[in-house]
Amino acid sequence: MAILSDKPVHIVHLVYSFATGGLENGVVNIINRLPEKDYRHTIVCLTDHDNDFFNRITSHNTDIIDLNKPAGNGIAWLFHCWKLLRQLKPDICHSRNLSALEAQLPAFLAGVPYRIHGEHGWDVNDLGGCNKKYQVLRRFFRPFIHQYVALSKEAVAYLADKIHVKQQKIHHICNGVDIDKFSPNKNRELLPEGFACGDSLIFGTVGRLAQVKNQTLLVAAFLSLWQQEAQLQDKLRLVIIGDGILLPQLKDMVASAGAERAVWFAGRRDNVAQLMQQLDVFVLPSLAEGISNTLLEAMATGLPYIATNVGGNADLVLPQHAHSHIVDVNDEKQLVRAMSQYVNAKAQLVEDSELVRSHCQKNFSLAVMVNNYHQLYQKKNNQRK
Repeated sequence: MAILSDKPVHIVHLVYSFATGGLENGVVNIINRLPEKDYRHTIVCLTDHDNDFFNRITSHNTDIIDLNKPAGNGIAWLFHCWKLLRQLKPDICHSRNLSALEAQLPAFLAGVPYRIHGEHGWDVNDLGGCNKKYQVLRRFFRPFIHQYVALSKEAVAYLADKIHVKQQKIHHICNGVDIDKFSPNKNRELLPEGFACGDSLIFGTVGRLAQVKNQTLLVAAFLSLWQQEAQLQDKLRLVIIGDGILLPQLKDMVASAGAERAVWFAGRRDNVAQLMQQLDVFVLPSLAEGISNTLLEAMATGLPYIATNVGGNADLVLPQHAHSHIVDVNDEKQLVRAMSQYVNAKAQLVEDSELVRSHCQKNFSLAVMVNNYHQLYQKKNNQRK
């Protein structure tokens, strides 16, 4: 990475909060892998942060500050943000998603010379970016932003067609994954005793249990498959890693079907990389996504994946899987068919596992992602206010 200045580049990362999540994990990966001597970082949280999550940053060049923005539409926090940015005098302000977009106004007023905004995915109230009010809001802030990052092709088209951002200001930078941390090592060591055997077919997912992640679709599809394949009920298994407001509903669905022995709710875990090695097929049933870190992590682990056709999910899939592994949102029958292709198909499972891992290594490494952000950040040297 060539550096165009001897002075470390100071980046303020503007985020709504800083806790477990795909967007936040991407920030961690960028900070940890950009050259420490050439960059310094301040994470400004509009609300607050999880200190344990912040400790995932191993670089010694990073601070974090909470603005403690109260709930509601108050504007006092904008003044506090302006004062803070005047004190910090960063070279770059990089906001992420709509929830942090408003911070670009105080960044502009504070004279920050280079301002970047990233679109990582959709809120449940803005699926596919169709919310007209949010489109107006994004257009209002467009003059304050020098460059945009779009994680998916869908987001690129949205910024160009709906927000009317010039193409030369849009950078398509896909997430990257740590292919050393997430790697194949098939075993059943971390599963509950008696839950599965060596020849079980284990579907799984990882994420917060929330409406936008739509795990109810996955549970419904799995239960349908489990009930259809009565002779395989001792082998078909589902693992759900994560916690959230949907948990009671999901447990009720499983209990009503009498399938408690076939589904393991693992809860929120810190050993996701190892838990993924317990799975055979990864399923992402979301209503909206940007570029899913968990999908990339699953691919790096060698897990064939099935996902809904939202956000950048289709951008990641192997070309030969485009029609068999990408399903329509909330189409339970289609999801059941996609999952069924691995029932009694061990050879296909092994072949697809190797293909997915190789595809991930070639196209979605952290090195590629970090270099793309490095090139974007270095544009500040040629940026006119």
